[in-house]
Amino acid sequence: MAHSKRKDYEADIKWWDITDREHYINRREFMRKAGTVAAGVGLATAAPGFVQNAFAQNGAFAGLPGSKYDTDEEQNTLKQASTYNNFWEFGAGKNDPARHAKDFVTAPWEISIGGLLANPVKIDVADVIKRYRDKLEQRIYRMRCVEAWSMVIPWVGFPLHELIKDYQPDSAAKYVRFETLWDPEQMRRAARSIQYPYVEGLRMDEAMNDLTLVTVGMYGDVLANPNGPPIKIVMPWKYGFKSIKSINKIEFVEDEPVNTWKKAQPREYGFYSNVNPERSHPRWSQATERRIGERGRRETLKFNGYGEWVASMYDGMDLINRYY
Repeated sequence: MAHSKRKDYEADIKWWDITDREHYINRREFMRKAGTVAAGVGLATAAPGFVQNAFAQNGAFAGLPGSKYDTDEEQNTLKQASTYNNFWEFGAGKNDPARHAKDFVTAPWEISIGGLLANPVKIDVADVIKRYRDKLEQRIYRMRCVEAWSMVIPWVGFPLHELIKDYQPDSAAKYVRFETLWDPEQMRRAARSIQYPYVEGLRMDEAMNDLTLVTVGMYGDVLANPNGPPIKIVMPWKYGFKSIKSINKIEFVEDEPVNTWKKAQPREYGFYSNVNPERSHPRWSQATERRIGERGRRETLKFNGYGEWVASMYDGMDLINRYY
């Protein structure tokens, strides 16, 4: 697997370093009236017609360093990544999130961090970004959907292990449980195939793996509304549904969380859901995938090509018949 060389840049001054809330809100109102924005982590990200016009890029995360994990494969476009994806709270169709999430209000946005730790907290995403701004990287990851399509997307974030080390969960915590915001008023077109709120989880060693990214941006800017702003988790060696969107709760727990898709269809979706061409989905093969924007199909890589960094976590586990 090829990687691009890491680049070092001087960190730019960001909006959260210099803009007080009153001046920021006035600026946002001006831009909204100009027809150029929608809410997202307190920054303007999209015009109401963004499905046709892509996104207004404001460069919130321009000039960030790259990563040793970057792939040099051709990246998908922002328009592809934000108009062909799954966000079931806004519908089951691939373009439903782009159609129905454009007015999704994502600022201010609090996350509760609790469970087995001494000091549970609620913290605004803007404060999370400010706290970890020196850890932010752009990481160009492959993304493999369980539905056998894939993309290459440049995400922006910091390793989850940084947050875990800061909040110091109890040694009894063996898993991390994540929960997506559930707001029926904003998410009136939610698909009925699953129960809400959407839940995902990771074993603690998976959460501590350096590849696991607390993601706050994409393509050098804040997350597009269809892609789960203002904060999500990305694990590139797992099927895409594990990369939970629009998180508002993180809990450290002792028992394995029952994630949404395993609860809905346990025969088809497991807790781990690592990309595995050797284990077919009950209704289709996982041996190949369709890269969005390409003709034909390509072979799927075990662990989506990230095995050198993650395979050892699963030594001795039956990833085909039991721990899938």
